Amino acid sequence: MQVTFSKEAIEQLTPKLNDNKDRQLKLKYDTDGCGCVMSGVTALWLVEQEDQGDVKLDTNLVPLLVEKTKMVFLDEQLTITYNEAAKSFMLKSPSQILNPRMSILLK
Repeated sequence: MQVTFSKEAIEQLTPKLNDNKDRQLKLKYDTDGCGCVMSGVTALWLVEQEDQGDVKLDTNLVPLLVEKTKMVFLDEQLTITYNEAAKSFMLKSPSQILNPRMSILLK
């Protein structure tokens, strides 16, 4: 899996990463409250440590944690951009938008 951050996403994430140097960035496929594992929502989390089963991916920003068991729900090539009008991140692939309003959470 390859994840690339746009210039705008890097500009928005860099201050958050600098303010939380003790945390790692994770692309979370969150299924809590969604009814079943097939109905997850992606989000960016700043976590204290990686969980067992996390995979660390190299990106053009920082290493990104992803749950290995949830990678099946994500595309092989992903881009994380920032939408200034919506004040949120967007996760997309060449074939689809996976989350047009992705949040970043401190966990």
